[in-house]
This record gives sequence, structure tokens and C-alpha cells, in this order.
Amino acid sequence: MTPRAAAQRKFSLPPLPYDRDALSPHLSAETIDIHYGRHHARYIETLNRLVENLRTSPATLEALIHHSRESDAPLFNNAAQAWNHAFFWESMSPQATEPADELREAISQRFGSVDALRERFIAEGTGHFGSGWVWLVSHKGDLSVTSTHDAATPVTNDGVTALLACDVWEHAYYIDYRQDRAAWLAKWWDHLANWRFAQTQYEASLGKVRGWVFLGAGDANKKDE
Repeated sequence: MTPRAAAQRKFSLPPLPYDRDALSPHLSAETIDIHYGRHHARYIETLNRLVENLRTSPATLEALIHHSRESDAPLFNNAAQAWNHAFFWESMSPQATEPADELREAISQRFGSVDALRERFIAEGTGHFGSGWVWLVSHKGDLSVTSTHDAATPVTNDGVTALLACDVWEHAYYIDYRQDRAAWLAKWWDHLANWRFAQTQYEASLGKVRGWVFLGAGDANKKDE
């Protein structure tokens, strides 16, 4: 196999972890159709075109994000947005969930309470100027809330594990909430945040299990076996 052929690793659009209308009425099927079926799909399509031009390519999307961060802005932007969106879909659940005791205790120690974390998360997202993402992250158990601009992602921060992500690009919420980003963030937190997923990611940050990885190029998103 030639180096060019080996580099032509194709990434696929991961399937949604729920039906397209499962998050309604908090997030409509129309929004999912456009956001997932057009925006996310376009990032994957563009990423695959860009990867075809590489002589060598890292084996995983996470490695590709690290590889392209300083050297190839178009490749980084599309790779990071492919990852961010896939993580965002996993960060939501059609069923209401609550933080498990272990994570709740870590939240209380860092923020005072889950309600205080909610306020901090919504304030971070509302205050973020322009397009981006709001994250709950863990650095080996030390929790924090942060936002990233445009395609920036915590994947590039060594030792940091994302637990939850909310998309604050306008296309994520404009159909359902118009310009009211604060309302979107509140609904997302109160009705959609996937605390079961966050718990697994928290355990991964402590080295107890394998965390979420992007599905692509024939690989599988697997937890610890």
C-alpha cells in the first residue's frame, strides 16, 4: 500500500444515539435534520476530502486533531467540528437523568451544588461572544466549566476529559429559540444533559474506564470491555 493510499482514511458520520425526534419538544426534529444531517455531515465530507490530500494520516480523529492544530487550519477546523458535534449528540439524552453520587460529590466540592454548576454553565455559554461550545471538563477529577471558540476543542488539552458539551453556534438553537441563547442553555441543562454519559466520562478522567472516542474509519465507539 502506498503512503498516499494509506493516508486516505475515511471518517463516517456517526449514527445519532436516539431518533431524530426524540429530543422534542426541547430540540425539534427540524433542528436535528439540519444540524446533524447538513452541518455535521458537511464537516465529515470536507474532512474526508482534506484527508485525501495528506501523504500520511494519524489513525484516529483525535490524533488527527492534535496533528493539524498548528499546521493546517482547514483540516483542524473540520476534524475538530466533526468530533465536537459527535460528542454533543452523546451529551444529550431523551430521558431525564441526574448526576450519580460520585459525580454529584465532585460537583459539590468544586461548585457548591449542582444548581450552582447550572448557573455557572449557563453564564459561561451566554457570555461567550460569537460561535463556540460550552464544556464541563475534568482534569483527573478536578472539574471546571469552560468555553471554546469556533472549532476549538478540549481534545487538544492534554490530561483534560470532556464530560458534557453544549453547542452555542446559532445553528444549534435558532430554529427553536431564535436569538435566546440563555433559554437554549437552560432547556439543554434541565431536560437534555446526559448525566449517565457524564459519569462514564468522569470515571474515564480518573483512569477507571476507557472514555468515549470518535467512531470513524471502521473503528467502534466502545467503553471498557
